[in-house]
Amino acid sequence: MEISAKQVKELRDKTGAGMMDCKKALAECGGDVEKAVSWLREKGIAKAVSKSERDTKEGRIYSYIHSNNKIGVLIEVNCETDFVARTDQFELLCKDLAMHIAASSPMVIRAEELDQKLLDEEREVYRKKALNDGKPEAVIDKVVEGQIKKFCKETCLLEQEFVKDGTKCVQDIINEAIATIGENIQIARFTRYLLGE
Repeated sequence: MEISAKQVKELRDKTGAGMMDCKKALAECGGDVEKAVSWLREKGIAKAVSKSERDTKEGRIYSYIHSNNKIGVLIEVNCETDFVARTDQFELLCKDLAMHIAASSPMVIRAEELDQKLLDEEREVYRKKALNDGKPEAVIDKVVEGQIKKFCKETCLLEQEFVKDGTKCVQDIINEAIATIGENIQIARFTRYLLGE
């Protein structure tokens, strides 16, 4: 059965689960959104939404130096309690996130943080390319917005495909950790260092 983007968006809005989790749930439930909500809840994935409003005042700052000693990452990952911040599971999540940042070089954590001037410049580049490619005027705006979404997916940490599992984005990995650990988890900030830059 073909799962539409509209169905995935509806399920994401209801549960806060990641895109790939929503798609999988809809496939398992024959496209029925209500059944998919239950499926996600049974798997513990939908729990992330109910916890997303809780304060995250604890956590840890994690450092990662790549094996070639030319890339380093500092990341602050927050959770609700010091107890969770000291667990091996939380440390592993911090390490995975830092390694992902080292490999994927995101610009910002979420799309809202992208500079509007940069987005305007990107839109102009995509518009000119679409015109040069001979795209009809009627579809140029749609093409440009599609390219902007792709740009955000490549540059925003939470939207990037997770390096250890390309079927999930980074937000999906965090949502799974929230469901398993039972606390809200947020990335507060990160810095990526590259030798010579």
